[in-house]
Amino acid sequence: MIPSAFAYERAASVKEALELWRASGGSAKWLAGGHSLLPLMKLRLSAPPKLIDISGIDELRGVARVGDRVVIGALTTHRELATHPLIRETLPALSDAARQVGDLQVRNRGTIGGNLAHADTASDLPAVAVSLGAELLVATPDGDVVLPAQEFFLGPLVTAMPENGLLKAVSFPVPPGNARGVYEKFPHPASGYAVVGVAVTAGVDAQGVVDFVRVGVTGAADAAYRAQAVEEALLGREPTPDALRAAAAKAADDGAIAGDAFASEAYRRHLCTVVAERALRRALG
Repeated sequence: MIPSAFAYERAASVKEALELWRASGGSAKWLAGGHSLLPLMKLRLSAPPKLIDISGIDELRGVARVGDRVVIGALTTHRELATHPLIRETLPALSDAARQVGDLQVRNRGTIGGNLAHADTASDLPAVAVSLGAELLVATPDGDVVLPAQEFFLGPLVTAMPENGLLKAVSFPVPPGNARGVYEKFPHPASGYAVVGVAVTAGVDAQGVVDFVRVGVTGAADAAYRAQAVEEALLGREPTPDALRAAAAKAADDGAIAGDAFASEAYRRHLCTVVAERALRRALG
C-alpha cells in the first residue's frame, strides 16, 4: 500500500504551521504521530497534496495543572498519558484508557490531539473526554477558540474543528478527590478498537452515597456520548450491586446505537450494559 505523491514541510511553531496551511490553499493536512492519517493515505482514502509536520513544535507539548484543570498538550503521546504522574493522580480514567490504545508502537507515537481530532467512532479517548467535560483549545489564524468535547464529536471522522484550526491542547477539569476513574472496553478481536468502551469517574461521600459520577461511551454510536441516564440513576444512591446493575442497563439510552458487520445494534446495546457494569463495579465496588 503506497500513498499518492505529496509535498512535505516541517513547522517550527504554531504560527508557522498556520501560515503553511494557508499557503497550501487549505489543502494540506497536519502530521503529528501519523497513526490515524498515514493508514488512510496508504489505502488512498485520503490523498492530501501536502503534509505539514507539527511533531517538532514544543509549544504543543507538556502536561500541567492550571488551577482546577489539567492542561495536556496536543502532542502528548498515549504512553505519556498512561505514565505521567499528574495524569495518573488526577485523571486515572484517561491513564487507564491510554494504556489500552493500540499496541506499543502506536502508544509511543500516537498523540492525544491526533486521536481526538481523528474522531474514530471506536477510539478510546473520546469516551474519557466527553465523560469529564474536557475542552479542546484550537488555534486559528483569527485567534484561539475553545470547543467542549460534548459538542466536538459529530459523527464518524467528523468534528466541529474549524477547517483552518490546529488543536493545541486538551483541558480536563480535575474530579473530586474521592472519585476513582476507570476505562473498560470490549475490544474487536482483530483490531483492538472498542466495539464498546465505557469511561467512568465516580466517588461516594462519607455516608457511602454516590456524590459524583461521570460516564462516557464510545464505539456504540456514530460518536462518543455522555451516558447521563446512568449518572442520574446512581447520583445520591448507595452503589449496591443491584443499583449498579440497574444503572448500567441505561448505558445505551443516550446514544444513537449503530450496528455493523461485526456487531448488530442489539448486540452493541447488550455490550453497553455489560461493559458499563464492569466499569461501575471497578469505580464504585
